[in-house]
Amino acid sequence: MALRRLTQSRPTPGKQTLGKRTFSRLGAAFLGLLGYFTVSVICGVLVAGLVVPGIAAAGVAGRNSITFFNQLPSALTVDPPSQSTKVLTADGKLIATFYAENRVRVGLDQMSPYIKDAIVAVEDRRFYEHAGVDPQGILRALSSNLRGDGRQGASTLTQQYVANVVTESLVSSDRGDEVIRSGQKTVGDKLREMKLAIELEKKYSKDQILEGYLNIVFFNRDAYGIEAASRYFFSTTAKDLTLPQAALLAGLVNSPSFYDPAIHPENSLRRRDEVLARMLSQGKILQAEYDAAVATGVDLKITPGNQGCAGANIAPYFCDYVSHLILNNPAYGVDLTSRQKKLYRGGLTITTTLDSRLQRAAQVQVDATAGANTDKWGASLVSIAPGSGRILAMAQNTVFLPQPGKFDTQLNFNVDSKDADGNDLNGAGGFQPGSTMKPFTFAEWLNAGKPLTARVDASRRTYPLGFRWKSSCGKVLGAYSTAQRLAGLDATDDLQNNDAGYYRPMPINYGLYNSINTATFASAAQLDFCNIQKMVDAVGLHSGLDNARINMHQLGNLLGAIGVAPLHLANAFATFANDGKYCTPMAIAKVTDATGQVFPAETTNCHRAVKPEVARGVNSVLQDVLKRGSGVYIKPKVHTTFPVAAKTGTSNNNGATWVVGYTSGIATASFFGDALEGQKRPGQNVTINGNFYKGIDGYMLAGPQWASYMLQVAGYYPAAPFPPPPASMTRQQSPPPPGWVTRQPFTQPPGWMTQQPCPAGC
Repeated sequence: MALRRLTQSRPTPGKQTLGKRTFSRLGAAFLGLLGYFTVSVICGVLVAGLVVPGIAAAGVAGRNSITFFNQLPSALTVDPPSQSTKVLTADGKLIATFYAENRVRVGLDQMSPYIKDAIVAVEDRRFYEHAGVDPQGILRALSSNLRGDGRQGASTLTQQYVANVVTESLVSSDRGDEVIRSGQKTVGDKLREMKLAIELEKKYSKDQILEGYLNIVFFNRDAYGIEAASRYFFSTTAKDLTLPQAALLAGLVNSPSFYDPAIHPENSLRRRDEVLARMLSQGKILQAEYDAAVATGVDLKITPGNQGCAGANIAPYFCDYVSHLILNNPAYGVDLTSRQKKLYRGGLTITTTLDSRLQRAAQVQVDATAGANTDKWGASLVSIAPGSGRILAMAQNTVFLPQPGKFDTQLNFNVDSKDADGNDLNGAGGFQPGSTMKPFTFAEWLNAGKPLTARVDASRRTYPLGFRWKSSCGKVLGAYSTAQRLAGLDATDDLQNNDAGYYRPMPINYGLYNSINTATFASAAQLDFCNIQKMVDAVGLHSGLDNARINMHQLGNLLGAIGVAPLHLANAFATFANDGKYCTPMAIAKVTDATGQVFPAETTNCHRAVKPEVARGVNSVLQDVLKRGSGVYIKPKVHTTFPVAAKTGTSNNNGATWVVGYTSGIATASFFGDALEGQKRPGQNVTINGNFYKGIDGYMLAGPQWASYMLQVAGYYPAAPFPPPPASMTRQQSPPPPGWVTRQPFTQPPGWMTQQPCPAGC
C-alpha cells in the first residue's frame, strides 16, 4: 500500500511542482525500493517455504527461486574463533598476551544478564521466536525503509553469527581478501546466509548461538568478543557489566567506529539510550532501572590491549625468548606461518618457569646498576634452578621499544643468537666470559685425579710455539693436525696477571680463587686438552653467536675469549651446584589451549656431566672467592648469610665483566659491560652511575648487582651447605716451597677505582 500511494501521489496544492531532476531522482529511488521490495518478498517467501512446509508461493519465479535456495550449501563449520594466547609466570602472573584479534572466550554463564538482554533487544528482539530467519523482521525493515524512517536491517542474530563465522574462517586461513562486507553482499550472498542460519538453528540451541555471537562479534580494534570489550572499555569482566555499560556495548556492534565512546561519546550515549529504551519497551528492565541508567555518563575506564612482548607486564625479554621457542618448534605447526597462527590465534595458555618474585627483584637491580646510563652500558641478570634447569629470572637494563632517555634494544642479552638448529633466538650472541671460564679447567684438573691443593708454577709467563701441550684427540677439534697440536697448540709470550705479586709457585686452589691467569695455564700444561674440551662440552658451554663448540685447543679460550650467553654460563655453574648433574635449561612448563588440549612443553632433562667429587671440589674452592679471593671486595657480604660459591670474570679490555655465583637452590649470572658492540668498547676511563673507573672489573659493578639481588631472593629457594670434597682431594702432593705461606695473601691494590685495565682476562 505504501508503494501504491507513492506512485500515485500528486503535487500538493500551494507547493512548487517537482522538476525533471527531482522526478529523475524519485524514479531512481523508486526502482531501488522496488528491487529491494521484490528481493525481500522472495526471500520471505522462500524462508516461509523452508520453515513451514506447504506455505510456498505459487508461480514460476517462486518455484525457480525455491529451487535455487534449496541448492545452496547448508553446512557451516563453526570452529572456535581466533583467541588470545596468554603467557604466565610459574606463579600465575600474566607476562604478556599475543593476539591477531584480542579475544577471550567466556561461557554464557560468565556474562552479565544485562548484555544478553541488551544485545537481543537491539539486534533481534524475536531471537527466541524465529528459526534463524525472521520474515516479520524482513517485512518490518522493508516497511520502515520505504517510509523513510531510516535504513533498517533485517538480519537476525543467527545470520550475523553466520556472517562472523564465515569472516573469521577466511581471515584465520589468510584469505581475508575474500571477505564480503555487509554493503557488498548480493542477493545470492544473503540467501546463502539465510540458509546457513536456518541449518545452524537445527544444530545448536539459542543459548549456544548467543554465546557464540557474543564471543565473536567485533567491538573495537582492540576488542573482539564481549569479554575483551568489557576489559578494554570498562576494565571489568563480561560477568560484572552494569546495565548502562552493557547497553553501551550492545549498541556499539552496529557501527564500532561511529559509536566508539572514546572518540564519539555523544553518538555512543544516544545509541546506548536507544538500547535502554528498547529494553524497557520489551519488558527487560523496569522504569526505575531505565531512569537510573540514562542518567549516567559514558564513564569509560579504558585498559588498552597490550600486544606481544613489547606490551609485556613483566619480563619482555624472557617473553621474547619464550615466543621464539614456540615459533621454532615443529610441534606447533609444520612451518613458521602455521606456528605464528597457533601463537597469535590459538588461544594458548603458556605457563613458564619464571618466578615473578625473582623477576621483579632482578629488574630493579639491573635498572639501578648503571643509573641514568646515557652511555648505554648493558646490565643483565639470569637465574636458573640447579636440579631442574628451570629459568627463574631474566632481566636487563633496557626497554623493548624506544622511549625518551631510555636504552632500547630488542636483543636479549641473556640468550644465544641462534639455537642448535640455526633458528633465530633474537639474542645478543654472548659476551667474553673472562675468568669465569677458569673453573672448568680446574674441574678437569680434579677429574684427572690431581689434588685441589697441589702446587703449580704460576711464575711461568711464556709458552712458545713449540711447547708440548698434550692433546690426544688430534683430528677431532679445530684446524690443526695431530702433529701440529703435539708440537704446540698455540703460543703466548707475555702471559699477564692482574697484579704483579702473583708470578710464583702456588697451590692450584689458591690460584683459582684469586683468579691468577698463570696458574690456570700452569694447570692446563699438565692436562690433556681433549679432556678440558670434554669438560666444557659436558656443562653445556658453547659460542653464543653460532652455537658452535668452544675450541679449547685455542689457548685464549682458557681465559674466556669466545662469547658465551649468560643463561648458559649460569647453567654451567648450576651443574656444580647440582653435584655434577647437568640439566637442560627450560622456560616453558605447560601449554594448553582453550579446549584443554595439551601441547608439547619442556620437561626437566638432567644427566651426569661431572663426577660428584669433582663438583664438590670446585664448590669448595669457589666459596673462597668471596671470602678471601677475587670477590672479597664485593659488597654486601653474601657469604656470611648463606652457603654460596662464585667466580669473577673480566675480558681483556674490561668491556665485559661478570660474577657468576650460586647456592644449592639458585645459580645466577650477573653481567655488566658493552652489550651491543661485541665488547669492542673498552670499559676503561669511564664514569658509570657517578663513579669514575680506570678499568671496571667483575667485582665492581656486576658483583654488587649479583650480591644485592641474591640477598633478596636466595631465601625463596633455601640453600643447603655444599657437601665437602673427599679427603683424598685435599692432600698435598709435595711440601710447599719455603716461605710461600708467609707471602701476602690476595689484597685489593691501592686505589682500585683507578687501577690499570685487567690484562688477559683476570
